[in-house]
Amino acid sequence: MTLHLIKLVVGCDTIQDLLDWHKDLSEPWIMRTRQTPKRAADLLDGGSLYRVFKGVILCRQPILAVTTVGEGVTARCEVEVDRNLVRVAPTPRRAFQGWRYLEPKDAPPDLSSADDGDMPTDLARKLREAGAW
Repeated sequence: MTLHLIKLVVGCDTIQDLLDWHKDLSEPWIMRTRQTPKRAADLLDGGSLYRVFKGVILCRQPILAVTTVGEGVTARCEVEVDRNLVRVAPTPRRAFQGWRYLEPKDAPPDLSSADDGDMPTDLARKLREAGAW
C-alpha cells in the first residue's frame, strides 16, 4: 500500500529557494530525520515526500530509499528523494514538528505546467483558501 511523508521546509520560502539550496547536482537529495518510519516499505511502494512552505504544500519528490544510519541513541534516518520536484495544487497545512505520514487520499493532486503557469505562490494559496481553485 502506497504511503507518503509530509515535512515542513525550514530555511526556504519558495520552491526556487529549495532548488538553489540543492544546486550541487553531484550529491543525492537526502532528508535527514531522527526517527525511521516504521512503514518504510509502504513509502518505497510509490510514495513521495510532500514539502510544506510557509503553511502550504507546494511540491513533492518521489522517495527512492529509506535508510537507518547508526545504532542505538545515535541512530538516524536518511530518506533519499528524486531530484525532480513535482508541483502540486497549493494546499494549506498547519504547522507540525518532524514529519507525518500522508495517506494518498489526502495528498494534493499534481499540477501540469499549464495548470499554474507563472502564478505567484501567495495568489495560488489565497485562491485555494477561498475555494476558487
